[in-house]
Amino acid sequence: QVQLVESGGGLVQPGGSLRLSCTARGSGFSINAMGWYRQAPGKERELVATITSGDTTNYADSVKGRFTISRDNAKYMVYLQMNSLKPEDTAVYYCNAHIVSGRSEYSYWGQGTQATVSS
Repeated sequence: QVQLVESGGGLVQPGGSLRLSCTARGSGFSINAMGWYRQAPGKERELVATITSGDTTNYADSVKGRFTISRDNAKYMVYLQMNSLKPEDTAVYYCNAHIVSGRSEYSYWGQGTQATVSS
């Protein structure tokens, strides 16, 4: 059983920064792609950024140049550095990981962490 645990959300003023972290807990697995998604009130969940096991990254147009995704494979962790935050970045942010166990691959989600950008 694998569990994804996020941290780092909070309240920040426009123009500020937050750093989200997500760790995969468990044993006997490896991780392929990891990513961050977000869901604002009344909206569907959307992709923010993804990173492959080879560190290839992909970003939503709305966050390019402001957010940076990175990972630490040895620690089973993925990070999202969010700079120049805007009120429209307010959302619950979810970590996602493609977990490989044996010959199977599964998509896991964290519980979400709230990020609020407001003055």
